[in-house]
Amino acid sequence: MSFRPAPAAILICALSLGACAQDTSEFPSLAKRPAERVTATYGTPPAPAVQVPLPQPSAQVLGAVDSLVAKAQQADARFRRGEATARRLVGQSGRARVGSEPWAVATMAVSELEAARGQAMVPLAELDRMFAEAMTRGEDVTRVADARDRVIGIIARQDQTLIGLLRQLDN
Repeated sequence: MSFRPAPAAILICALSLGACAQDTSEFPSLAKRPAERVTATYGTPPAPAVQVPLPQPSAQVLGAVDSLVAKAQQADARFRRGEATARRLVGQSGRARVGSEPWAVATMAVSELEAARGQAMVPLAELDRMFAEAMTRGEDVTRVADARDRVIGIIARQDQTLIGLLRQLDN
C-alpha cells in the first residue's frame, strides 16, 4: 500500500509556502528609531521656586488653639492628681479577686483617670478638625500642628500610665 497525499493537502501547502515569500520591504525595520536613541543635553538646573509663605489661620483659630491646649493641660492636671491615688489603690489590691472590694476600689480609681484622659481627648479632636480645615484652605498649620503634638504627648503619657495600671489590675 502506498501513501498518496490528497490533492487538497498539496494545494494548502503550496499556498502556505507562497505566503512566506512576500517582499520584506513591506515590514517595518527592526533598527532603532530616532525616538529610541539616547540623546540628552544637560544645561544648568532651573532656578529654585520662590517659596511663598502660606497665609496664617484666622485670629479666632489661633486663639482657640491656645485655649484648647490649656483645656488639655487642665485635664492632665486632674489626671496627675488622681494618678498617685490610683497607683496606691492598684498596688494595695495586689492579687485580689475580680469583683472583690479592693479590686472594685482600684478599678474606680483607674476609671477616674480614664475620664480625665477622655477630657484631654476632646481638645485633641477639635485640634484635629482645625488642622484639617486649615490644610484644606491652604493655610499655614504650624501652630495648630505644634499644639496637636503637645496634646498628643500629654495623652501618650496618660496612655502609658493607664496601660501599666490595667496590667497590674489584671494580674
